[in-house]
Amino acid sequence: MQISTTLVTAPSRVRQATFVALAVCLAAIVAACVIVVAGLTTSFATAPFSPRVEDGHIPEGAAVSVTDDHLPAIGELDPALLGAMRQAATDAAGAGLDLPVTSGWRSVPYQDWLLGVAVETYGSEDVARQFVATPEESSHVTGEAVDIGSVDAQSWLSQHGAEYGLCQVYANEPWHYERLIEPGEVCPDMVPDASSQRGS
Repeated sequence: MQISTTLVTAPSRVRQATFVALAVCLAAIVAACVIVVAGLTTSFATAPFSPRVEDGHIPEGAAVSVTDDHLPAIGELDPALLGAMRQAATDAAGAGLDLPVTSGWRSVPYQDWLLGVAVETYGSEDVARQFVATPEESSHVTGEAVDIGSVDAQSWLSQHGAEYGLCQVYANEPWHYERLIEPGEVCPDMVPDASSQRGS
């Protein structure tokens, strides 16, 4: 009777051990899949940002004018600013001068990336914010600022910008203009840099 019991229960124990082994293998496979998926998710989340045209990026050296509104950097500008810049560009062209735009509207991720680059460049956020504002403070993100590329164009706007309501905002950024006044009024005094108020 004892021999018979042993013969009957042995296969049962083998099956039980097999099920346990299969369960352990299945759990290991599931755990491996979870780790792989988590790794992929993390890699996507931490992938470095690369500014695109869709973010308002204008490639260095590109000749962009205020009539290039197929580009988000221009097309997403505040209509009042864009209109003022177009009128100024028309009049400047009559004087034989272009008003090239190096930056206009920017997306929040692009502005955040620029701030990060500035922090790396200057070694501290306090210094970086003298040149690049946070996305929450930037007038580029709201489409209310343009940066002008050439020194001659900057000089022309510094003399004539108020006629169109365009003013240089920061003493350390002769390229940065916003529409702050009605045409013909007097521009407010410049502030030292972008950390002084909302900005660059």
